[in-house]
Amino acid sequence: MGTDNFSDYQLSEEIKKALTSLNYKNPTEVQRKVIPIALENKDLIVKSQTGSGKTASFGIPICEMVEWEENKPQALILTPTRELAAQVKEDLTNIGRFKRIKATAVYGKQPFAKQKLELKQKTHIVVGTPGRVLDHIEKGTFVVERLKYLIIDEADEMLNMGFIDQVEAIINKLPVNRVTSVFSATLPKDIDQLCHKYMNHPIEIEMKATGITTAKIEHSLLEVREENKFSLLKDITIVENADSCIIFCRTQERVNDLLEQLNDLNYPCDKIHGGMYQEDRFAVMNDFKRGEFRYLVATDVAARGIDIENISLVINYDIPLEKESYVHRTGRTGRAGKAGKAITLMTPYEEKFLGEIEEYVGFEIPKADAPLKEEVERGKAAFEEKINMKPTLKEDKSARLNKDIMKLYFNGGKKKKIRAVDFVGTIAKIKGVTSEDIGIITIQDQVSFVEILNGKGPIVLQAMKKTTVKGKLLKVNIANQRK
Repeated sequence: MGTDNFSDYQLSEEIKKALTSLNYKNPTEVQRKVIPIALENKDLIVKSQTGSGKTASFGIPICEMVEWEENKPQALILTPTRELAAQVKEDLTNIGRFKRIKATAVYGKQPFAKQKLELKQKTHIVVGTPGRVLDHIEKGTFVVERLKYLIIDEADEMLNMGFIDQVEAIINKLPVNRVTSVFSATLPKDIDQLCHKYMNHPIEIEMKATGITTAKIEHSLLEVREENKFSLLKDITIVENADSCIIFCRTQERVNDLLEQLNDLNYPCDKIHGGMYQEDRFAVMNDFKRGEFRYLVATDVAARGIDIENISLVINYDIPLEKESYVHRTGRTGRAGKAGKAITLMTPYEEKFLGEIEEYVGFEIPKADAPLKEEVERGKAAFEEKINMKPTLKEDKSARLNKDIMKLYFNGGKKKKIRAVDFVGTIAKIKGVTSEDIGIITIQDQVSFVEILNGKGPIVLQAMKKTTVKGKLLKVNIANQRK
């Protein structure tokens, strides 16, 4: 089943073009197994570990199957965390870019009114956390009557975080005649029961190839007394001298303290935890993805759904108390076939947590010795050199896709009775421009935003300064990129 190339799937040219721009060459194993079945509109239960490429495995078929002409949401993707919701929205926007697919993310700690306004626009796909999605459905701001597809992502984490009742409440408000897919690293009994209660003869796909953690990760365990932990951490970071590293702690206070200590030593570092404002969390993650700094100190909030290429080292400064967290933390490295290292520090009183983790992952984590003084001394010069180097910023995977896109702002919207089709009809008549050069259109009450693709932005900008839309001459500018 499946194929070795995305171009072999029954996909539209717009989707194939986006995948090429995103540098998606060959499908991963989960994508090879899922995409053909998903394109046949069949219910799916997919057991697949973190880092296996599952977002694209459901994102590509969803973007292919939703109809641009329909104004009401056709697909809902539920995620356990706000970070994951934002990332899935970004991934789907990129995949559906040339098909003009509009994805909207809704989650807590962000103004409800702002999301309500966005849901009033033409929206094809809604991505969100269960609490906020249920809130929008109950208040009538998320209309579900045209919904055809439901994806439950990271289902086991929904269960761990106590969201499963909300998920069930959402399911009960959706149209019965829909396609449902569940993705999970593990399939606990409660999830299994939920699947069989609400799904229609689901096809089960289990990725067994590399066990519960990827074979590309080199695991090791170091025993240390609590008072010696920071000293050992310094030695490990010097010897490993990673380009990109996440250091996981158990609590927000621990993250704050450790960041302060690393800052004092001039480590290029930052932090992320649940006590921070959501916008600050997003900003830190984006900086880390770009390579602005090399060490991220984090709680488990960064263990789920953070897809950053080339994280070569994960350090569990505190051993996780939940066995599942070990898999999700260490799964931040060794992604997309690359090698990585996961080093766990354990104090003498934490043996019981280790036992649970080892039973869960199905292997004994090899014990290692602390780096020798000579090794640390030998590594210091290279470590200092790298710490003081100006970072080489990574190109965002969507940068190539976005470089030929210009977003235009028009000072007219719903209040002037302007619709998306009015912009398409007008712009497609400009000489040298076709409807394929028009991207996502967002129409608000007073203003509208139109993405122009394929480097045609300057042509459209000039032409629209003297061309009417529905008989009205609108003011047009290049939009602020933060819009």
